[in-house]
Amino acid sequence: MTEKLLGLLSKRPWTERWLTRLLGAALSSAAYLLCLPWDLRNRPESPGSTTGTTPVSVLGVAALAVILLLLALYFGHRDALAWPLLLVAAPPATLMYLSFRTNPEPPDASLWPLTWAFSMLVMAAGVLVATSVARQFREDTGDSTDGLVFSHSSSGAGGGSSAVRRPSLNPGGRS
Repeated sequence: MTEKLLGLLSKRPWTERWLTRLLGAALSSAAYLLCLPWDLRNRPESPGSTTGTTPVSVLGVAALAVILLLLALYFGHRDALAWPLLLVAAPPATLMYLSFRTNPEPPDASLWPLTWAFSMLVMAAGVLVATSVARQFREDTGDSTDGLVFSHSSSGAGGGSSAVRRPSLNPGGRS
């Protein structure tokens, strides 16, 4: 059961792979909607106030960050490098864009484009960092570079010994 939950998605059947990815995107969207609920009424705090209400709280932002980092760690461990960015960071960034876009203020009169861009970059960077950390704990990465990395041997002093041997193109040894 552990292999099924934590094994590489590339080694799983096609349907299971895509259903897992779809579930991950749905979980990141649901986390955004639960932690940062939409208040489409956009009403003033009090009569005559120019400040609008917002349902965003520090606890909600922290909870969203923790959930997204956990999802990024999970998909970073199981899937290819780009998938966690698409599955974990893209759905909340899209929902945030839609919530800012529904704001009745014109885009050039508010700071929402800058806020959205900054938030998107922070989410994407956090997901990529968590993904790269999770990839360090994979048992089989499948990204073998055997035979692709060669060290340059110098013909000067020091013997010219190479740490990595170049594969022979002449396996019989004849010249």
